[in-house]
Amino acid sequence: MEALATGSLELSVSEVGGRASLMGLAPEWDELVRSTRDEVFLQHDFFRIWIDNFAPRARFRVLLAHDASGRLSAVLPLMEQRAFLCGVPVRQLVSTSNSHSCRFDLVAKEPASAGRAFLQHLRRDTSWDLLRLSDVPEGGNGWRLLEAAAAAGLPTGAWESMRSPYVPLPRSRAELDGRLDAKFRANCRRRRRRLEEKGVVCLEKVTGGEQVDAKLEEAFALEQSGWKGRRGTAISQAKATRGFYSELARAAKYGGYLTLFFLRLDGRPVASHFGLTQAGRYFLLKPAYDEKLAECSPGQLLLDEVLGDCIASGLRELDFLGPDMPWKRDWTDRLRAHHWLFVFRDTGLMKALCRAKFRWLPRAKEAVARWKR
Repeated sequence: MEALATGSLELSVSEVGGRASLMGLAPEWDELVRSTRDEVFLQHDFFRIWIDNFAPRARFRVLLAHDASGRLSAVLPLMEQRAFLCGVPVRQLVSTSNSHSCRFDLVAKEPASAGRAFLQHLRRDTSWDLLRLSDVPEGGNGWRLLEAAAAAGLPTGAWESMRSPYVPLPRSRAELDGRLDAKFRANCRRRRRRLEEKGVVCLEKVTGGEQVDAKLEEAFALEQSGWKGRRGTAISQAKATRGFYSELARAAKYGGYLTLFFLRLDGRPVASHFGLTQAGRYFLLKPAYDEKLAECSPGQLLLDEVLGDCIASGLRELDFLGPDMPWKRDWTDRLRAHHWLFVFRDTGLMKALCRAKFRWLPRAKEAVARWKR
């Protein structure tokens, strides 16, 4: 462990790499999350479940910073990875995340101090060439680490990975309807009538109980019945993905933040949400709908019901997560940008790779695009 003076705060930085050590961090890790930015994707359980299913054999390195009183002040979970960048082999330290993580960030009480402390710690380690944090939200704490690296003269770069739509929720359903396009609202009403002509339509909300596993299987089967099943990308078609969402559902059930929604037609599910509700926000991780009823838009009809439920529950936001899509934009024009953040070691080769990725390749792509026009 090393003590580092980082401006407003003196932090002691250390690392853990074994699973037993990681498990022992749970209480103080989650307390740190609750006291800073209380979001499910930063919780200890979320990272543990992700590692167990997507990277069980990875060499991970969790960076910890403690303040002078010994309290945990910052956490940055990373793992070692070898890859190629512009055809050149590089040794990477990457965030413990992928597309199923939705977003990733540094957890810290004082992000600027933590960013500087972790950077100083990593610069003493020569085992890596490139540090990459994936899908850090705009304004997230991970940007403080990037700023610290740039201030120290290291090559850095940021690449926008996605813009996630979200809906700030008003106090009443009438206020939300007033924001929406009148034609879209009329289409929803017409499609609702069309679906009701086929049978009894009802909403089901599941947050716990013995039926969770069975309901989860219904949601998985509905997703696999559509285009994701045909492409082989449905949750239930990959062991790691199925394990991740199944374990996450169990953890969320016991933690009190699981929220499964179903739109049912004569009892059978025609649309579903795998969602999480926490700290006044509803996060939509995985939607699915019966594509045979596409003319009725059951997915949008379910979302209409879910928004009403969120408002009635006093929530402040519905976060669609994932990339921007037309069906999400029917409900909102608000977007939350996410970026991949890159810090390169200060060597000639890494400087060249940084220039290649963030300067030369974009210019080459622009030139090709102009030529094709």
